[in-house]
Amino acid sequence: MAQALTISQLDRTVTGWIELEAQRTGMSVEMVLRRLIYRGLEAERQKAQQQRYHDLDSLAGTWSVEEGDEFRHAIANLEQIGANLWP
Repeated sequence: MAQALTISQLDRTVTGWIELEAQRTGMSVEMVLRRLIYRGLEAERQKAQQQRYHDLDSLAGTWSVEEGDEFRHAIANLEQIGANLWP
């Protein structure tokens, strides 16, 4: 069920822009506001989907660049296939 909302304390610049946009597009002020709200919600939804969180990094552990290089160096020979393993 739709609910009526009241927006108060908008400055004159904002209300003036909304009224001009309504005149420019031929829409009502209410329709302009509805469209702005939906666009803002969609933008926030997309932003939330793209946001990366790092709050569990300390639990999972992270390596510095040097630690990563050291690990790659330590396992480099594991990528080679031993000739004695193949008949």
